[in-house]
Amino acid sequence: MPTASRTAPAVLAAALLLAACGSQNGSPGGGAGGGSVRAEALCPSDLSPYGSPPSSEPSVRPSGTPTALPLPSAGGTVEDGVKITALYAWGPESGCAGVAYSADFELTNQQTETATYTLTFGFLSASGGAVDNAEHTVEAVGPERTVKGTVVMGEPVGNAPEVTGVEVIKVRSVPGAEASSASGTCPKSGMRLYADQGDAAMGLRVVGLHLVNCGTRPLQLNGYPKLTVQDEDHHTVDGVQILQGTDQISTGLGGDGRPQPVVLRPGEAALAQLAWRNTTQAGAPVNAPYVRVWATPGADPVTVTPELDLGTTGKLGVGPWRKDATHREPAGTTARP
Repeated sequence: MPTASRTAPAVLAAALLLAACGSQNGSPGGGAGGGSVRAEALCPSDLSPYGSPPSSEPSVRPSGTPTALPLPSAGGTVEDGVKITALYAWGPESGCAGVAYSADFELTNQQTETATYTLTFGFLSASGGAVDNAEHTVEAVGPERTVKGTVVMGEPVGNAPEVTGVEVIKVRSVPGAEASSASGTCPKSGMRLYADQGDAAMGLRVVGLHLVNCGTRPLQLNGYPKLTVQDEDHHTVDGVQILQGTDQISTGLGGDGRPQPVVLRPGEAALAQLAWRNTTQAGAPVNAPYVRVWATPGADPVTVTPELDLGTTGKLGVGPWRKDATHREPAGTTARP
């Protein structure tokens, strides 16, 4: 999937939810408890910029009731453990601007370990065309557990057609212990690792790996992150050459040069770049959504989802760690004591 077509969860949530009404999962993924807890419907202005409920009870709730829309028969099918159970339209009487749409879903973790899911839904017009897409993250779903949630699409822009259906476009999951995070509570490791949404132009893809020292001690880096490329079933993809440096993919990306020692004080961050091309020639193209990343030789792995479309190049370049002077911790981030 081309990098340019992906939407950043944090930015998407902030942009879509500011104009829509909906509800959020009251218990992120149900966790080990396994129960399904649904929060009351909230207007998006009551939600944090990262699409999750605030720590305190919201003071404003919608005053109206959403209109249930007929759900196409295909909506009841299960796609990779996800089943859409309802589709709603929210009007201005609910306290939101214009008309917004939401869909209820059930997610069953069919794996043998706890997993964090990122789900992409497509809201459709009567002709079956796409009106808009929306992402929703469900954290820490225990094995064989079923949880409920709601995904929200914002007010259609311009002359966008009326929404009459919804479908599951993509399901991505990572082991709960390897989930990446750009904010929130600091992991036990004292470091937070995540991938940005990257950029794409003329077949060239560039995605940044961000490492934040959220602990209380300095963190020393010197070299390249270690990578393993995985397919949709989390199997290692053979035949992909991981290159040290991005200059063999393209020059001027900032991921070339020899590694230099980097010391991150608490609150500081580092950046390493992934670069590849989606050129397709003879042979079968390689599409691998997941990359397991070891920030340092002794670190635990973190799985990110850069959606690698390597074409038939068989090459992925990774740049060395370098200090990221532009990093600013998002609101709601908690340092590890």
